[in-house]
Amino acid sequence: MNEVRVNQKAAGRVASGHPWIFASDLEDRHGAQPGEAVRVTDPHGRPLGTAHYSLASQIALRMLSPQVEEIGRDFFLARLRAAEAHRRTVVRDSDAYRVVHGEADLLPALVVDRYADYLVMQTLNQGMDAARREIAACLEEIFHPRGIVARNDVAVRAKEQLPLESAVMAGDIPETVAVEINGFRMTADLLRGQKTGIFLDQRENYRAAARYARGGTALDCFTSTGGFALHLAAHSERVEAVDSSAAALATARANAAANGIANIAFEEADVFHLLAGYASARRRFSMVVLDPPAFAKSRKNLDAAASGYKEINLKALRLLAPGGILVTCSCSHHLSEAHFLELLAQAALDARRTLRVLERRTQAQDHPILLTVPETHYLKCLILEVV
Repeated sequence: MNEVRVNQKAAGRVASGHPWIFASDLEDRHGAQPGEAVRVTDPHGRPLGTAHYSLASQIALRMLSPQVEEIGRDFFLARLRAAEAHRRTVVRDSDAYRVVHGEADLLPALVVDRYADYLVMQTLNQGMDAARREIAACLEEIFHPRGIVARNDVAVRAKEQLPLESAVMAGDIPETVAVEINGFRMTADLLRGQKTGIFLDQRENYRAAARYARGGTALDCFTSTGGFALHLAAHSERVEAVDSSAAALATARANAAANGIANIAFEEADVFHLLAGYASARRRFSMVVLDPPAFAKSRKNLDAAASGYKEINLKALRLLAPGGILVTCSCSHHLSEAHFLELLAQAALDARRTLRVLERRTQAQDHPILLTVPETHYLKCLILEVV
């Protein structure tokens, strides 16, 4: 096993429980090759553990183990079995869920999602990509899936000088896969759908939002494949579900039909423009859900993103009377919950609304959070009531 020596700053980072070591903190690469597992040592040559090495990324090392050990079939099999065991304790009434959440499952840069009898995997750095066939073989041994898809069409792979591509790793993949989420039947497109097919991280928040639906008309913004709308329908007289993607809305309509739900009206529109028009028309809703895509994809555009979050929540609050419920989300890791709460407070003051915090939530438990790795915590979901 090749050795990479790192400086004291990196050694301290590893000791603090964070698995990333940056290229600027490497002292000697000793001929390490891109994508291989390497022995990591501190400036005095003392071993820190085993990591995947990347030649291209600023994150040059991602720690795999605090021991120096072989990274092969037995290693992946054990980590994947442990990840699935955790899901058996936290996932209920769903056969679509995240099996591996990267660093949070001690498998950095690897994502695996399950959709009924099918699996979708993403290998997001040179090390995991080099091991993708071995990982797929371990997944076949554990799950016996009917098919495995590699959805490696995500932009972060470009930072690793890896191609953006999708491929079938095993079995046959149908055009769509029927899954069950919280007892609702939904359709996933594993080859072309957003993320790996469906946004799975809001599963528990769907149920939480439904607890506060109290009749009237609910407005679900950025509905995607209709997750929030489906859950709100039984507790609302009517739901209006809005998205700018015609393809996502087509899936959402099919999901509503598959569950016999007839009180959802789907509309293709720009949410910012739609909310402004509804405010001008003095429309009122019993609940508004905001689940936008990440506005802050990097720290450098955080200020612009913060402005966008404040503006869209201000527009939503103008549609709510006292007793109305706002369910608002941010999936931008770089926007902290504290900052998000501050923006919401500013929006509430500008809208002349007083807000009561009912729940502070995060991503579903199949997307675990490691206390020493803040990057594993990205989703904020707040449920608020207008007083």
